[in-house]
Amino acid sequence: MLKFLIVGLGSMGKRRIRNLRCLKEGSVIGYDPCKDRREDAQQKYEIPVYSEFEEAMATDPDALVICTPPDRHTQYARIALGGRKHFFTEASVVDDGMDEVIHLAARTPVVAAPSCTMRFHPSIARIKALVEENVIGPILCFTYHCGQYLPDWHPWEDYRSFYVAKRETGGCREIVPFELAWLTWILGQPEMISCLKGKLSGLEADIDDVYQILIRFQRSTLGHLLVDIISRVPYRTCRLISESGVIEWNWADKCVRVFLSEGKRWMDYPEPRDGDDVGPFGNEHMYVEEMRCFVEAIRGKRVYPYTLAEDKKILDLLYAAERSSDESIHVRR
Repeated sequence: MLKFLIVGLGSMGKRRIRNLRCLKEGSVIGYDPCKDRREDAQQKYEIPVYSEFEEAMATDPDALVICTPPDRHTQYARIALGGRKHFFTEASVVDDGMDEVIHLAARTPVVAAPSCTMRFHPSIARIKALVEENVIGPILCFTYHCGQYLPDWHPWEDYRSFYVAKRETGGCREIVPFELAWLTWILGQPEMISCLKGKLSGLEADIDDVYQILIRFQRSTLGHLLVDIISRVPYRTCRLISESGVIEWNWADKCVRVFLSEGKRWMDYPEPRDGDDVGPFGNEHMYVEEMRCFVEAIRGKRVYPYTLAEDKKILDLLYAAERSSDESIHVRR
């Protein structure tokens, strides 16, 4: 039986406990310096919890699931590598120390798994298959909007009190690479990126709350990505357009729709029913499948599909977009 140490018992740490419980793939322990979070996790999930990281590591876990704020991911990844422990990290937005982690991971026989959650979403996987099957021909352009009001992310706590209100790890800044990780999976590598970003709302945080990004891909596809944390209605909507049809997806509809110009007809691809959705962007299924993939990679049953080097490239795109906005230029990749 594998033993997993959840590092950080906030909302994502608790979600990963639920995921691993669902999979029944081993035992789970938790670490968090915050007493309230430890007590909450212990009460809800009846797992051993530790206030000192060294004490948790002394129990000799097989793998770390790193659910800390993004600016602490590499700190714990280095510790995992030093102890030859497998590790999974939540979505990245800060690359400090990442080159060292990539270097060490290449020389250490462990599974190093950065999050790529949206690739496990059933509709995203469907869109990927439809594009690869050339159902509507070459994709010429796309538009994608992801937006949700920041105070609604964690309605049980003040948004100003956690990492999404800090400039380096701001909520809007964090979501850009989260979405680019699956858009590039489907459309390939960008060759040019242009961005306008800024603080437009009255949110009480020194962070940019809107990113408007234009991308040209190596396949000549032109795209538009809008990420905001000011929309009072949550959105995840996508359209991919070709001369022969359209692929569209709206998270709320739980269905991918394809329009074919030949015959002027629509085809619907509904998502499997998931009874564990929580909140506007719940879909617990994709988080469970991501953990399943990590566990199976540890067991040697499959290869984890997203590398630290790929994650670093996605962060480079974020930084290129920010440079474009700050310097009023297009940035070639």
